[in-house]
Amino acid sequence: MLEIKEKALFIADSHYPHHGNAFLELLKKLESGEVETSQLFLMGDNFDLLFGYNDYIQSFVKEAIELLHKLSKKIEIHYFEGNHDFCLKELFPNMQVYSREEQPVLFKLGDKKVAISHGDKYATGFAYDLYCKVLRNKTTLTLLKPFEKAIIDDRMKKLSKKNICHTFHSFEKRVKEILKHYNNVDLVIEGHFHQSRIIGRYISLPSQACQGLVGIIEEGKMVFKAL
Repeated sequence: MLEIKEKALFIADSHYPHHGNAFLELLKKLESGEVETSQLFLMGDNFDLLFGYNDYIQSFVKEAIELLHKLSKKIEIHYFEGNHDFCLKELFPNMQVYSREEQPVLFKLGDKKVAISHGDKYATGFAYDLYCKVLRNKTTLTLLKPFEKAIIDDRMKKLSKKNICHTFHSFEKRVKEILKHYNNVDLVIEGHFHQSRIIGRYISLPSQACQGLVGIIEEGKMVFKAL
């Protein structure tokens, strides 16, 4: 089983570039050595829209992609694909990239068994599951290629205006439903919900775009900090 290391850095839901440059700036700090870590967890939706098999969508975030390529050659990076960034294995060959189907992934933190996922795998409903299966597919993306510019431009325009920061009312109830799928682990770490909360054994990571925080392992525990 893979191990979560001390000072491991967790970045979730940055929604770059539409919701601030915090993700890009942190990547620059990692590249320069101003911020140091030997293990980086990208928890999904780090990009507001990015997928493989498409050069045009990558042109919007070229600088961040180039930095990630450099970092992946010297830092252990685990990328948990989200609902905004997917089909990335060929784009980031030096990272360990996990599709929605491969999540959650088990790690150990000290003597604890930890399940890590972007967060949109469970308690989502049949319609959402089907949507994800169809969209996050190489064949689908290839078929849409002749219309890619019009579709992407429209989607990027809508995403740039979307309000992504909300308080999730009755979040404890959703967590309870999610945890039914995690009976054999000590901790669950997820992003997706932008809540920045720890509820029992469930860690809902902060959204870098909303709370301006990331997760860091300090003395074997998860803490939320601004970097």
